[in-house]
Amino acid sequence: MEVKVDEPNSDTQLSHTAATASPENGAGTETHTDKSRPSQQDAIAGSATDPMDLEFVCCLLQPPISHQDSDYVAMRRVLLLRKGQSNPSAISHRKDWRCNGRGYVAYRNFIRRPRDTSQPSTPGHSSGRNLFETDSFNSSRDLRTNSLGVSHRISFSSTASDSERQFRLGEPAYSFIGMHCIFDNCKFSVTILKFGYMSSDLLAYGASDGSLTICQVSEPASILHQLKGHTKDITDFDFTSNNQYLASSSMDKTVRVWDVFKGNCIRVVYGVSSQLCIRFHPVNNNFLLVGNSNKEINAINFSTGRVISKLHLDNEITAMDNDHTGQIIFAGDAQGCIYTVSVNSHTGSISRTHKNKSMRGKAGITTVQYRTFSLVARCPVLLVCAQDGNLSIFSVAMEAQGYLTLVCGLKLAPRIYKFRSSFCPLLSLEKGEFIVSGSEDSNVYFYDLTRPKHSCVNKLQGHGAPVIGVAWNHGENLLASSDSEGMVIVWKRAKSS
Repeated sequence: MEVKVDEPNSDTQLSHTAATASPENGAGTETHTDKSRPSQQDAIAGSATDPMDLEFVCCLLQPPISHQDSDYVAMRRVLLLRKGQSNPSAISHRKDWRCNGRGYVAYRNFIRRPRDTSQPSTPGHSSGRNLFETDSFNSSRDLRTNSLGVSHRISFSSTASDSERQFRLGEPAYSFIGMHCIFDNCKFSVTILKFGYMSSDLLAYGASDGSLTICQVSEPASILHQLKGHTKDITDFDFTSNNQYLASSSMDKTVRVWDVFKGNCIRVVYGVSSQLCIRFHPVNNNFLLVGNSNKEINAINFSTGRVISKLHLDNEITAMDNDHTGQIIFAGDAQGCIYTVSVNSHTGSISRTHKNKSMRGKAGITTVQYRTFSLVARCPVLLVCAQDGNLSIFSVAMEAQGYLTLVCGLKLAPRIYKFRSSFCPLLSLEKGEFIVSGSEDSNVYFYDLTRPKHSCVNKLQGHGAPVIGVAWNHGENLLASSDSEGMVIVWKRAKSS
């Protein structure tokens, strides 16, 4: 950077031109002054001789970003400079960074990165390359495999509109490098899909024709079993903690337990109403918790198939999840209410503790997902998705038996299908609440629920029908999505360095 202070026609002019930065001095600065002029010019020139003030001038003279307010950009640069001055090594970091040719946004993220690598990482934590400038891309690739029902070729894209991209500069937009594999063996709507418990390879999905498909996504991707037995829509399923068994619920009023490795049904539990959601107890896998359209949650003994206890609630139970201890179940009903239910892991007895009516509408709950930690709430949180398009995050007070408090929310367009949503992997620097959800325009969207406007940070394109289900694997490097025409796409996330 070269700063010149001249006055050819008695007018003070301040101009700047680019100079090549050398590894030795970092900036390559040079100052020229006219000593015949009044003291104002001398003051400017005098301040320019201070290396710190040169850094200050460099920040202010950088060209503004077109979509940002100029005053805001200038103030942000000043604050970043002052932040750098508080760290003795910050200026040297800046000089080192100039040599690699990256822009201002990348440098801003560079100096904001965590310095203390001795701190333990947050569960689900991910950091690295996606902290820098991320542009959307369009591409295509060949997907070749000899497995049953795996598509061979399809185009994909990860895009954002101009207005969305303006607010994505420097943001971790959950970039993806493309499709990992595709399963298109199902001819009916795939209503739900999940990866195995603590698994990055085992994937299962259920369809509206009552079929269940178990597959592996590691190369080469292949279908392991196609489970037949249900006669109506698969509404939910869950794996045991060792992934040996899978329990499924259906609109045909039955609960079926399957051997994942053998691919056969080992138990059928008949009910009197449609079974809408199901969970294995995370500590005692001998207990199954099932919500139904008869306004009940039933605790079922896995070994005998008998109902141990039942809890009557106000409306049919449409979605459910448990906390990590298994002592609390969170259940959503068809009228937008969320219940907190206490569970005894020894006896299987269940009892209602709280009822939350904070959802804006009275549409049915399609997703209830618990997470042990949040960068925003600094405590456990619960994601709730309703069919009318309302997405909400609640903080969970475990000391108060799972009492829920609304933290943030987002209102999307009402849905025809029962779309499901999921938390996104945690990032080290961002303090937003990022979730991923399907949509009726055949795209997969990523939202930050803490933003009142421009909450969409990225989207994936590749489906040809409304996207209903989404799920991350345990390694958080693969995202699976399903649509109403039976296609399942597994997206591969960009690697973190």
